[in-house]
Amino acid sequence: MPGDAPKLLYVVNIPRFFLSHRMPLALAARQSGYDVQVATSVQDSDSVGSILDQGLRLHPIPLSQHGMNPLSELRTINALRRLYAALKPDLIHHVSIKPVLYGGIAARLTRQRAIIHAMSGLGYVFASGELRASLLRQITRPLFRAVTASAQNRMIFQNADDRQFFVKHGMISSEKAVLIRGSGVDENVFTAQAERLDKLPVVLFAGRLLWQKGIGEFVEVARRLRGRARFRVVGYEEASSPLNVSAARLKAWAEEGLIEWLGKRDDMPQVYAASNIVCLPSTYGEGVPRVLIEAAACGRACVTTDKPGCREIVRQGENGVLVPPEDIDALAAAVEGLIRDPALRQEMGAKGRQVVLDGFTLRQVVNETLELYQELLDAGGYSGP
Repeated sequence: MPGDAPKLLYVVNIPRFFLSHRMPLALAARQSGYDVQVATSVQDSDSVGSILDQGLRLHPIPLSQHGMNPLSELRTINALRRLYAALKPDLIHHVSIKPVLYGGIAARLTRQRAIIHAMSGLGYVFASGELRASLLRQITRPLFRAVTASAQNRMIFQNADDRQFFVKHGMISSEKAVLIRGSGVDENVFTAQAERLDKLPVVLFAGRLLWQKGIGEFVEVARRLRGRARFRVVGYEEASSPLNVSAARLKAWAEEGLIEWLGKRDDMPQVYAASNIVCLPSTYGEGVPRVLIEAAACGRACVTTDKPGCREIVRQGENGVLVPPEDIDALAAAVEGLIRDPALRQEMGAKGRQVVLDGFTLRQVVNETLELYQELLDAGGYSGP
């Protein structure tokens, strides 16, 4: 097909995640000459509409982000198999565990060659100590080995710990494991702004409302430091997740006067500008938490856990404080220390901005990913756009 634009298909669990984490990459790929298409579930009509508004072709697939019904999961694999057979994409980019596994199986069944599997963190399956997660690990490890076996497969990891984990456990060979840190942020949108120092400091938690993201620990710190700062939560429910924190619980905490819950916000640069400290005490299997990259780009000191992904962007004593997971005393002490020391916050904020400029900008992530696309197309004999 000389002269035709190569077909690039993104396969993502939910359209909202594609918008927030992959849309800028997709638009850059289209600008570079790719015919960009998206396959995702369509239960979120607003996000679907936003994807279509960008002129991208969207293929609905019956994919449940957290469902475990065997018949439904087989239906998803079959839908992807049919899509790949009909569309015949030149390059497929799977994002997160289910698309990687199910899309990987469908790709092997239809003899697709150039495949990128992107792990946006290890998530519930590899981070949780629950029995259900342990059983899923036993099932998924051999599947990862199978779907990454082809020569033109690559897997993107957002932090070095996750990459090492997969290689060590034989789920992928080291030469196919690629490190690209995070999904990137636009440093011209997330800009550093001076803190408001004339009011009670604001400590911000932002992200999906999941227990493993540390919302419970954040609220306990708010309880202990009540009156010394305002504790603000920005986020939304993920009702299908077993880790979900309900809106009713958030409202109860707000009514108790522990937190201010702002719900879902689309003006995050302004949210960071109105904050003094960003706190994400996550024990989730993070890639690189986008909220921490955004906060650092906006010049805000961060408090987070000494876990893979989190420590990729927050460096102890430089642009924030790392604390042991689930250590409430250490977490409260770190937050209290920054509440008391505006000068240290500002010094950390400036260093955090530089950390982002040095390795976490959207431009860097896009360029590295587009280079990987071209490498796989070249290896398959296609000259690229």
